[in-house]
Amino acid sequence: MSLTEFEAIEKYFADLTPAGRGVMLGIGDDAALLEPGPDSCLVVSTDTLVSGVHFFPDADPADIGYKALAVNLSDMAAMAALPRWFTLALTLSETEMTHKWLEGFARGLGQVAGEYGVALVGGDLCKGPLAVTIQVLGECPKGREIRRSGAAAGDHIYVSGELGSAAFALEMLKSGRTPHPDCLARLLRPVPRIELGLSLRGIASAMIDISDGLLGDLGHLLDAGNVGARVDIDAIPFHERLGTECDPAQKWRCILSGGDDYELCFTVPPAKLQELERIGTPVYRIGEILAEKELRCIRNDGTKYVPGQAGYVHF
Repeated sequence: MSLTEFEAIEKYFADLTPAGRGVMLGIGDDAALLEPGPDSCLVVSTDTLVSGVHFFPDADPADIGYKALAVNLSDMAAMAALPRWFTLALTLSETEMTHKWLEGFARGLGQVAGEYGVALVGGDLCKGPLAVTIQVLGECPKGREIRRSGAAAGDHIYVSGELGSAAFALEMLKSGRTPHPDCLARLLRPVPRIELGLSLRGIASAMIDISDGLLGDLGHLLDAGNVGARVDIDAIPFHERLGTECDPAQKWRCILSGGDDYELCFTVPPAKLQELERIGTPVYRIGEILAEKELRCIRNDGTKYVPGQAGYVHF
């Protein structure tokens, strides 16, 4: 049974705007009224997920809802911002405009919203090919945000967790095989590193989340800082399945260029390394920032590795 636009909003999304949380006026008017904390700057990020591009057309709607919000929260983590609110623009065909699809989507969306304490404060619902656009709004004390542009020569490069699992799972699905559950979870339900991002305020000199592949996203960080890097690729953490089920070319393609990891890649000056150790979260050193504008991938034996591609290209 299909629903009208306003029936769908009232039944499945109204409860995602809890009282308080800085929401002066949420869903139901022409715009939301929000109240950031004193001496904070507003941090805003937007991502769109399109059926057939970012997820399979027959994907579980709960997984779509979960990932759509989680990947936006990852951008907040990369800026060391605390996420507060989000808007949702949802384009649905008649196939999705049903109780079953909307219940699943809202359940996945609500799971992430509840876990990270973010409130839905507005958006739009319209008819068309399936697409999900979410805008997340967060806040950060003025001057405490972590940008892409702060890396300097001598800084150490870190990642927050295993890379390549999501890309490996996607390649398995495309070939008709069943991925390992750990890898599949990384693809369908990524974990935004909000707590780590907040703990890196005053420690990390630059940061970015890994959505389009390590080398591609690290490249953006290097361009922003006008620096280069040496990446010790044998130091990059990855799931054991990539070592046992992939040939070397596939393994390094997934780890270095695959994308969809949503781990954080950040740089830390030598003077801040003791502070990094005190945060208590496992992170992995994978290289060093260089003054020369070049990205070098080096093996343990000192040989240079030449990757086939840098990362995902949107167009």
